[in-house]
Amino acid sequence: MNTNHRLWLEATRPKTLPLTLVSIVTGSALSFSSGHFSWIVTALAVLTATLLQILSNLANDYGDAVKGTDNEQRIGPKRAMQSGLIDKASMKRAIVINIVLAVIFGSALVLVSLESLQNILIFIALGLLAIVAAITYTMGNKPYGYFGLGDISVFIFFGLLGVIGSYFLQTGSFDYWLILPSVGCGLLAVSVLNVNNMRDIENDAACGKRTVVVRLGTQRAKRYHLLLLLGAFLAFSTYLFMQSTPVWLSIPFAFSAIVLAKHAYQVWNAPTPRHFIPMMSGMVKCCLIINILFSGVIVVQTITS
Repeated sequence: MNTNHRLWLEATRPKTLPLTLVSIVTGSALSFSSGHFSWIVTALAVLTATLLQILSNLANDYGDAVKGTDNEQRIGPKRAMQSGLIDKASMKRAIVINIVLAVIFGSALVLVSLESLQNILIFIALGLLAIVAAITYTMGNKPYGYFGLGDISVFIFFGLLGVIGSYFLQTGSFDYWLILPSVGCGLLAVSVLNVNNMRDIENDAACGKRTVVVRLGTQRAKRYHLLLLLGAFLAFSTYLFMQSTPVWLSIPFAFSAIVLAKHAYQVWNAPTPRHFIPMMSGMVKCCLIINILFSGVIVVQTITS
């Protein structure tokens, strides 16, 4: 891989991309449990969600660089535009290309999955909203990420819409109990953002980026983080407990408590923002493990019932 390709690969922030998988995997496992599953729909959903995540990462790189938030004082990994190796024009082109690809594959997903014109229009509107949300997180005159609204956006798109949306695309139906695993996914995704913001708290505060962490302060942000982890575990566990299958089939999910407890201990005892640097990738791994455990239990319950 040449230097230019490697640079653009790093600009997509590949370590964050598994976040796009977890809600789709969870929603697909739940649709499988209802007797509906399509590999084509799942693949298109994963591809569309990945493109939207890359769009968000590129737009975030552009917005923070232009506003001066990505500077020499920032302790996280150096971003593409911050390094000076990618200029504004090139990043804008990449953003536009990504939008076009997201629209193409998102449209294919909707047309393959849905028959009702009303549902098609609703999902097209949701897709356009996701694109707008990805861009305006840090770009524009009043980016909502600078006002502490990033947590809400992540919770909605990586939790509620990710799980319930992927389930509906495969089944054409909705179940109120789906709110529990979608909340679990959303809270874990917010936890990833929270770790990122605890790492960047000092520079964000200096640059006027009023994230939830900046508003709370590090110590209360740590308590907030523990509540996010606990809420996610309880949401997933409650859904499994409500199933009619034998309780022992859900035992493997109990291992997620160990994963979460280990991460919670590291976060709680982090003495400085710099100590959060390796924890973001660790939190992404937690999301993957917990959602895979949950989805695996759901699939096993379905097969054995």
